[in-house]
Amino acid sequence: MTFDYQQADGSWQTQTREAYDRGNGATILLYNPEAGTVVLTRQFRLPTYVNGNPDGMLIEACAGLLDEDSPEECIRREAQEETGFRIDRVVPVGAVYMSPGSVTEILHFFVAEYSKYMRVGDGGGVAHEHENIEVLELPFARALAMIDAGEIKDAKTIMLLRHAERRHLLPPRGRSLHILVAGPT
Repeated sequence: MTFDYQQADGSWQTQTREAYDRGNGATILLYNPEAGTVVLTRQFRLPTYVNGNPDGMLIEACAGLLDEDSPEECIRREAQEETGFRIDRVVPVGAVYMSPGSVTEILHFFVAEYSKYMRVGDGGGVAHEHENIEVLELPFARALAMIDAGEIKDAKTIMLLRHAERRHLLPPRGRSLHILVAGPT
């Protein structure tokens, strides 16, 4: 886009910038305060591979584009498709621009409690979207340690985990490590 921008001194300058509009999205951290666990996903992300991630795999919170849905409808759908958990009550955390220097996207953040009784499927994503998502159920303390160790590098996931830590949504120590592997549905 080329546009005229008025500078602080009152003068006008013509500028050219690139902006990418891919739509807005939503993300959620599923947490179980009784078990002290969180549900994350692991999948191949081409941009990370291109930018130095050796295998392109990224651990992240469940997320998706809104398409024509509200943020709440979107994240409930994505949670079930990606993780296999049907979540009824989602709690909004906020909405932020994730990369405002080049991308128009606003990402809506949510948290929600889950229990084993809310599991209605294997998760793993949607086959026609070529999703191949691994579902991870991790002790909260392990997830926090993975941030410090550089194993979790996704901004939205780090923000949600730190939000849960700051708000004391989970006990600092989880009981066990569960890895639930699910392929496309």
